[in-house]
Amino acid sequence: MIIAHILTPLEDILRDILKWLGPHGTIGLTWAWSIVALTVIVRLVLVPLTVRQIHSMQNLQRHAPQMKEIQKKYKADKKRQQEELMKFYRENNINPAASCLPLLAQFPVFIALYLVLKHFPHAPGDNLEWLGLWNITAKASAGWGPVLVAVYAASQLASSYFMSATADRAQRIMLLVLPIAFIPFIINFKVGLVLYWMTTNLWTVGQGLITRRLMPRPATPERRSSRTPPRETAPAPAAAPEQNAEPAPAPSSTSSQPRRVKRKKKKARPRR
Repeated sequence: MIIAHILTPLEDILRDILKWLGPHGTIGLTWAWSIVALTVIVRLVLVPLTVRQIHSMQNLQRHAPQMKEIQKKYKADKKRQQEELMKFYRENNINPAASCLPLLAQFPVFIALYLVLKHFPHAPGDNLEWLGLWNITAKASAGWGPVLVAVYAASQLASSYFMSATADRAQRIMLLVLPIAFIPFIINFKVGLVLYWMTTNLWTVGQGLITRRLMPRPATPERRSSRTPPRETAPAPAAAPEQNAEPAPAPSSTSSQPRRVKRKKKKARPRR
């Protein structure tokens, strides 16, 4: 199998880490808890990609109103809509695929761990159970396995909810439906593989809760209606007097004094 040959180095690394964490290694954990610890180590290695994912989500949320305007403007022309969105991504340095980088990076680990568990290197008498209920080398369809699959499905739904926060409606529905559609395939996997994926989902949920608490919400524009009173506008400042303007004429001094009325002199009558 070509994929198996390509992933052989990664398979050897995971096997060595499990031996180091396991009951015969330095740490001395049980095999089940070694898989949980392995999951935490993988997610710590992927922290730089996770940081890029968080920044990408912040950038997408910040530009969500403009993107919705583009989608609304070119709603009838899907090809033009995609071209304008790609142009908008380049102009604003947005990488929509960055939110999927941690998931893509974990896929080879998932396949390599499947190959490790297929020929698990444990000694006779080793404790392979987790919480006394699940044997990590058994199929998830046996015993209490379906309960673990149900917990996996719930954690996957919660993880997909946080991962699809910036996706459109169609992509979000697809991400929420896929965990349910994968159950017929997941139930035939080894319990250790389901345990790994459930642990990484819980990590993603915790990461999403922390990100939502720390990430500021984008400001939403104020909704106005016909009943909304108009905004008060500040009065315009008084204009400064122009330097070259002629001064107003001063009131004349005669206008403030009472007007004198001249009386006509009576003519003297001649004496008789």
